[in-house]
Amino acid sequence: MAERVTLDGVTKRFGDTLAVDDVSVTVEPGETLGLVGPSGCGKTTTLRTVAGFETPSEGAVAFGGQEVTNVPPEARDVGLVFQSYALFDNMTVRENVEFGLKMRSLPKVERAERATDLLELLDIGELADRDPTTLSGGQQQRVGLARALAIEPRVLLLDEPMTGLDAKLKSRLQREIGSLLEDLDVTALYVTHDQAEAMVMCDRIAVMNDGTIEQVGTPDEVYERPANDFVADFVGTSNRLAATARDGRLDFGHATAPAPNGDEGEVTVVVRPEAFELGGGPFSATVRERFYLGEHVRAVAELPDGESLTLRFDPTEAPAAGEEVSLALDTDRVHVLSES
Repeated sequence: MAERVTLDGVTKRFGDTLAVDDVSVTVEPGETLGLVGPSGCGKTTTLRTVAGFETPSEGAVAFGGQEVTNVPPEARDVGLVFQSYALFDNMTVRENVEFGLKMRSLPKVERAERATDLLELLDIGELADRDPTTLSGGQQQRVGLARALAIEPRVLLLDEPMTGLDAKLKSRLQREIGSLLEDLDVTALYVTHDQAEAMVMCDRIAVMNDGTIEQVGTPDEVYERPANDFVADFVGTSNRLAATARDGRLDFGHATAPAPNGDEGEVTVVVRPEAFELGGGPFSATVRERFYLGEHVRAVAELPDGESLTLRFDPTEAPAAGEEVSLALDTDRVHVLSES
């Protein structure tokens, strides 16, 4: 049965360095929670604290309501998948998957059955007798995941598991592993600096910065309604525009649009590139740069006040560099940042 993981006021200091600052978050049973943020934000230290490799300076960690803050890693029943895969080169693929079960003194027949089931589930059954060093990166990643799942962990911890894989393989594994975790009903904590990867893999995302959690929400909540300027900037591409909210309207100086809520006064508005559409709108701009990216064209346009907009267009209708365009705004995609 999947278990709830709770971090309550977790703080971790290394000398004078505050790596994790009063982090409180709950991972619901069967949920995959992504920890995302730039390098040095504290996400890996947070994961290591859950694993038991680091002891919090303050705060507590609990699995299923049972505090494990001072329980050693080997007694926590966590499955670990690392960036480096960390497979044993002197063992076959099957022996790697069985390793944790052997350490727990499971009978040989039961070890073999569980390893076979997982290797087949991950579509690598034919690799059971291979040396891990002969496998591709994607195959090694599957072996690492099978080994972590073999012990039927209370919690699965994944630390940058897709780093080093090529883009096409990464995309396929994201879909496959995300679906597998959902089917197995395992509680997982997934660390990555790649926000797009987290949006594919995770039920919810915790965005970290300077040791703190800036926002926790579903992928669409974090993308469409960022809690603050940092989240708007880190997750995806955003346009942040100054406006005055008055009488249900947003006044940008050179254009107006309906306000999404009852804000009044000076505000900062977040608009994603795809929220602008060509033609018939109140915004006028001049396209300064244009980048063909296959599925879409990304353009940088200049507003009359000199502000820049990043825009996204279908390749069949994208304007040329130097062209003046009028832009309509999908007001359902407008988000006013809170002052805090």
